[in-house]
Amino acid sequence: MNVPFNKPYLSGQEFAYMATAAKNGKLSGNGEFTKKCHAFFEQRYGFRKCLLTTSGTDALEMAAILLNLQPGDEVIMPSYTFVSTANAFVMQGAKIVFCDSMPGHPNIDAGQIEALITPRTRAIVVVHYAGASCDMDVVMTLAQAYGLLVVEDAAQAIDGFYKNQPLGGIGHLAAFSFHETKNIICGEGGMLVVNDERFVKRSEIIWEKGTNRSAFFRGEVAKYDWVDIGSSFLPSEMNAAFLYAQLECLEDIQQKRKNIWNCYYEGLKGLADEGLFQLPDALPYSSENAHCFYLVCQSQAERNALISHLKALGIHTVFHYLSLHKSPFYLQRHDGRLLPHSDRFTDCLLRFPLFYELELTEVAAIVGAVCSFFEKKRLKAKRLVAVF
Repeated sequence: MNVPFNKPYLSGQEFAYMATAAKNGKLSGNGEFTKKCHAFFEQRYGFRKCLLTTSGTDALEMAAILLNLQPGDEVIMPSYTFVSTANAFVMQGAKIVFCDSMPGHPNIDAGQIEALITPRTRAIVVVHYAGASCDMDVVMTLAQAYGLLVVEDAAQAIDGFYKNQPLGGIGHLAAFSFHETKNIICGEGGMLVVNDERFVKRSEIIWEKGTNRSAFFRGEVAKYDWVDIGSSFLPSEMNAAFLYAQLECLEDIQQKRKNIWNCYYEGLKGLADEGLFQLPDALPYSSENAHCFYLVCQSQAERNALISHLKALGIHTVFHYLSLHKSPFYLQRHDGRLLPHSDRFTDCLLRFPLFYELELTEVAAIVGAVCSFFEKKRLKAKRLVAVF
């Protein structure tokens, strides 16, 4: 058996669309396929303005620029997230105030946010871990009460929903990723979503290297000038063409991934009910977009042993984020608060293979391998009890 952690999916149309882009003679960004991708998201999910980027990281960096942060301004976000979430705002001079995860889920504990708000707080950044929604009613209510902006890090959350509202469409700004490990991919790619009208015009200028080039090509200005800061955030038409082929298959991809996710969950639920490990908490306000499947072991040693057990059988699993408040770069900047749930997910969370071509028979075999590991552990515990 040899099951990789991830295998990029190809719909079959990617290279044909890339060839079309080449024949069109427009390989740089913001061409036909870029516009098709923007229209797809704006029409399907009702996003106000979409801008493809070269990565989810770039989308976050654009969001951070739009916040117009000043040195010392504070941004609240979870510690259990990828470094890009924090780095984008640190680069603009912000102080990051890390919040703990929920006890039963890696998402930010919305109930702890208000206590972290100070007169210097400018924004709340939420991360929809594994495509599962944060408690956005609480977050948006706090933002309105304190005059804060909300950025959704929706890197993993395509086609995810909060109470029937599409993730990425609730906060003032949002960032998606189309990295090869995501549900919809183009190798490297991302997208900024602008839901607040105040940021629409400037986002396009930042996207176009600080110029009003897009407005010029629409005939809205007589010439285009350098009018703001910005960078080369937009991807090439080749990336956009690849991405559009994936978007055409979104429903098929999502259904297949959800079948795999459900197979894992049903196969492992019995052992989780026994308390041998924890499965993702069911959040009543969130849909399941099947970005990833994970379980949470009881200790780091147990997780490492499970990784080794599965690797010996040809099954490749990975652990995930490391608590950013303990990172070498930010440790001295953190205020010293303990974030035990973030640390527990750092030490104990384990992600399993989940990709379009993964067969349900393979999922069943992986479930069987996990069950055999914990059955051995249970038998060992019984022998120790018998000895004493």
